[in-house]
Amino acid sequence: MEEQRLPGGRTVGAVRIGDAVHRDAQPWTPAVHAVLRHLEAVGFDGAPRVLGTDEHGREMLTHLAGETAGEELPWPSWVYDDAALRSVGRWARRLHDATETFEPPPGARWLAGQTWRPGLVIGHHDAAPWNAVWRDGDLAGFFDWDTAGPSSREFDLAFMALTWVPLHARRFARRTGFTDFDDRARRLHLFLDAYGYEGDRAAFGAVVAQRARTNAEVIDRMAAGGDPVYTALLPVAAELREAATEVEALPDAFWRGEGTA
Repeated sequence: MEEQRLPGGRTVGAVRIGDAVHRDAQPWTPAVHAVLRHLEAVGFDGAPRVLGTDEHGREMLTHLAGETAGEELPWPSWVYDDAALRSVGRWARRLHDATETFEPPPGARWLAGQTWRPGLVIGHHDAAPWNAVWRDGDLAGFFDWDTAGPSSREFDLAFMALTWVPLHARRFARRTGFTDFDDRARRLHLFLDAYGYEGDRAAFGAVVAQRARTNAEVIDRMAAGGDPVYTALLPVAAELREAATEVEALPDAFWRGEGTA
């Protein structure tokens, strides 16, 4: 059966063969598979299922059918619909609740090198529009789980806020088709309300800025090691730092949700 290259996958490419996605296995693949099998066991339906490995040693996952944002800009209109924002918030809550009971296998290795401890959840850490699948007017789920790993709820939510609200650098958001920056406070609280977030929203801005800088630092570190994939992502690191600076300049009223009802 013919292989069909799937879009995206700057760090780990993927092909589709029939109804299965085949991707090169990585050192963190066993830990990610443990997460995906846990999600299947608890009935979480917003992620692919593990099918095993093929004759080339590649991991095999089920294919999530639906529309994707693809590699062209601007993104499709559904990305910035309120319906998508609510769906992402609800999906994140289900993921975090479902992984409260997850315990990784001994010696589990994660892409970003996190250390698991009781009280953490598992975050996708790249649940952005470029990894989303949209079907029948709702979010079907997210693919590309290589970045999954232990997390606080806030740290995973922060990346979703950067890419879906969006709180990313303005020049990045404009390229994707978003221009209504005055609406971002309302959109942020719509997202957090859909999640059912009960934390300190005034403090959430600091987490978003920290998340943007952490992602930039990871790119820098990998690029400094000579990885050509991450060297190509250095402009992304620069925009993440811009995002952190812009987020820190937002007024307190933005995070408290004043005037967004």
